[in-house]
Amino acid sequence: MTDAERKLWSGLRGEQLGFKFRRQHPLGAFIADFACLEPKLIVELDGSQHVDNQAYDMAREAFFKAQSFAVLRFPSNAPFQNLDGVLSAILHQLNSLAGVAPIPAFPQRGKEPDTAQGAKP
Repeated sequence: MTDAERKLWSGLRGEQLGFKFRRQHPLGAFIADFACLEPKLIVELDGSQHVDNQAYDMAREAFFKAQSFAVLRFPSNAPFQNLDGVLSAILHQLNSLAGVAPIPAFPQRGKEPDTAQGAKP
């Protein structure tokens, strides 16, 4: 496991996003960096070696999709530069696949100033 994979795993393990992930999960002749089996999502971190292996990556992704998995790909430096953003994108995709409607964050009364037009300060 690479440092980038360890960093991302720190945010995926233990169902922190509400979904169970497996790391280095074998599927057919391939190994997914991270796999959520329900709903079906594969998360891949692409390092520089992927530039030279594009045909292999395309075959691998086609196999995952043929097994009804959605595939999210991130550059290998993404977990270091914006872990929260990567986890947010993964959670959004998981919720979309699971048919979960996003819950809007409403301000609690008395906690935040009312900025609506005509509101009295």
